[in-house]
Amino acid sequence: MRVTTPTEREIAVTRIFDAPRQLIFDALTRPDLLKRWMFGPNGWSLPVCESDLKVGGGLRFLWRGPGMDMGMSGV
Repeated sequence: MRVTTPTEREIAVTRIFDAPRQLIFDALTRPDLLKRWMFGPNGWSLPVCESDLKVGGGLRFLWRGPGMDMGMSGV
């Protein structure tokens, strides 16, 4: 993994995976696969995982942990 700061307001993380491109794309975009790995520390889950990849589409994630929820959304 390589981490750089191209500008004062950016952080770029570059990783190389020994896997087919389509598998990596699917793991980062398909809700059923995201739920398998993007859940956080022990005791956390990802009960809401929505991703609409078309132009103007959005995403919504809701992590649930001991006594708290944390969400993220965007277009």
